[in-house]
Amino acid sequence: MNNDIFPCLWYDGEAKESAEFYCNVFNGKITADTPVVMNIEIFGQKLMLLNGGPQFKKNASVSFMVICETEDEVQKYWNELSDGGMVLMDLNAYSWSKKYGWVQDKYGVSWQIFLGEKQGEQKIIPTLMFIHENNGKAMEAMELYTKTFPNSKIGNILRYGDGSEGHPNPEPARNIQHAHFEIDGYSFFCMDNSYDHQFDFNEGISMVVMTDNQEQTDTYWNNLTSDGGRESMCGWLKDKYGFSWQIVPKKLIQLVSDPDQEKAQKVVMAMMKMQKIVIKDLEEAYNS
Repeated sequence: MNNDIFPCLWYDGEAKESAEFYCNVFNGKITADTPVVMNIEIFGQKLMLLNGGPQFKKNASVSFMVICETEDEVQKYWNELSDGGMVLMDLNAYSWSKKYGWVQDKYGVSWQIFLGEKQGEQKIIPTLMFIHENNGKAMEAMELYTKTFPNSKIGNILRYGDGSEGHPNPEPARNIQHAHFEIDGYSFFCMDNSYDHQFDFNEGISMVVMTDNQEQTDTYWNNLTSDGGRESMCGWLKDKYGFSWQIVPKKLIQLVSDPDQEKAQKVVMAMMKMQKIVIKDLEEAYNS
């Protein structure tokens, strides 16, 4: 499983409390504990929790599918995640799973708890919902993402026209009801949705991609900002669908983790002025 790609959840001060909650629910562990960044590991997967401030709120345009092997497991996670949260789809039997529910927990993170077949090793799978002006573009997005990253593929695709009887919203037959894709071995699900939700992609949930060198950083950055994407600061960008990515060279983490606090701080100050991260400029700051 690729732990160089992982989700980042945005918080306004409650990252540590949330990290402890998820580790308790999923029997995970905290692997980094700082005032700004908490890293946790759940089922061998990394999640980053960022105390970024009040600017962004997480929403159900990105949810996390938890693939469970038994009905008891579904029930356990459902009970704990729904406590203090909000049910988005009742826990019930559906055509796609005999025990499934969708819930937003008390920290604003949305979970789809699903009894079904695992996609390889990965138990928690980020799920992207393409809505509003992105509705109908899930296939196009999968093509962009799988072309951008190595070791990538589009897997099973179910379109609404393949049999959407009983689905609450009538959808165009070509739209994707559910699809699986991988980027560099990391699994995602995605769907189109015609409902006029009061939310869309934002920085509340982003994907972090750790890169090995400048060439890789440039390739990912250029592909994802092309054709309507937008550069932001400190390695953040939005692709043409408004989905947020952080393209982060591993060298940055190495330099800012240096025990020499003065050198590490120089690197942080240099990074704060950048949009795309330029490794050579970080090294110059470090050695200045």
